[in-house]
Amino acid sequence: MTVPPGRRERKKAATRQKIADTALRLFLERGYEAVGIRDVAAEADVAVTTLFSHFASKEALVFEQDDDFEQRLTQAVTGRAPHEPLIPALRREIRSLVRHCTADSATPIWRMIDESPALREYEESMRLRHAESLATAIAADPGLPQSTTAGRTIARFVIDAYSLAREAPHPDAALDEIFQMIEAAWAVTCPSRNSTGTAGL
Repeated sequence: MTVPPGRRERKKAATRQKIADTALRLFLERGYEAVGIRDVAAEADVAVTTLFSHFASKEALVFEQDDDFEQRLTQAVTGRAPHEPLIPALRREIRSLVRHCTADSATPIWRMIDESPALREYEESMRLRHAESLATAIAADPGLPQSTTAGRTIARFVIDAYSLAREAPHPDAALDEIFQMIEAAWAVTCPSRNSTGTAGL
């Protein structure tokens, strides 16, 4: 049973969201490079130290759902139904994430990211971290016998699938194509436990 968050946790989450929303609004209005941490703190009516207690860097303000993204990926592995094949579960979660990130409202944000070397570098490091977390979840599953290298490789493929599909003209079609290749790679890795369910795209 999930215990609802207490008043302190709710207040902390609300403050974090307020800071993130304020930062994104300022970045889109004035340009990412033109806005400083102090500008965001002042506009959100919080101390700079409070801002840094929620976000480790200016770049993290843009990727405020980073932790949620990572948790959703690992839970696609750890929370899937008994005997559910791995790859279809990951494909379903990646499709949901891509659809969220390709909504019209996200277009200005991705344009801002693409135009900022600092944000592109941060996104790359974030993707590597997500891949490592996903690989750890795969390696910890006793029903998924494979080498550490194989698990890390599949995790990288899955993270790259998200990025490639997000940038594609037709994200759903791109995901279907990419995951057919991931499915084939996984079948080679675990021939005795070939994943099924490829029709459930």
